[in-house]
Amino acid sequence: MFIAKHKKLLLEIVTVLLIFLADRASKIYILRIAEVESVVDIYVNPYLNFYLIWNKGIAFGLFSFNESLIYNSVSLIIGLIIIAILILIIKTEDIKKYAFLLVLGGALGNLYDRIYYSAVPDFIDFHIREIHWFIFNVADIFITLGVIFLIVLELFDKKGRNEKN
Repeated sequence: MFIAKHKKLLLEIVTVLLIFLADRASKIYILRIAEVESVVDIYVNPYLNFYLIWNKGIAFGLFSFNESLIYNSVSLIIGLIIIAILILIIKTEDIKKYAFLLVLGGALGNLYDRIYYSAVPDFIDFHIREIHWFIFNVADIFITLGVIFLIVLELFDKKGRNEKN
């Protein structure tokens, strides 16, 4: 009875949990390699390497900080943003809720690392020849997909509202 009544909520919790666990599993795997090899520098193909760095900044290593007060302040702000995302998930009834769930799962993965390791392990190095994108992780992929999903939904929503007017 409880499961049938709360099936939607259960699906949302499982979605966030699966994203969080996929991120954790990938990071644990890379960190185990780093433990054994003392460095992670794995050639996957001409466009992708795994190269471990520790990110003390925000998304894609931007604004990295060594100062603990600034780092802790940024971590607190990230925690407040996660609370705001939770509120948006509770208030949202349309498909946007799933975009927020993607962002939440990834954000929780990175926040966990900020608290546990005092930095976020990033290791996915996408590049074309000598042009490298920022090194990122699985959580960043879900956050980015969620934000892109939100942007696309907003663009279509505005287009639909403009057509009605």
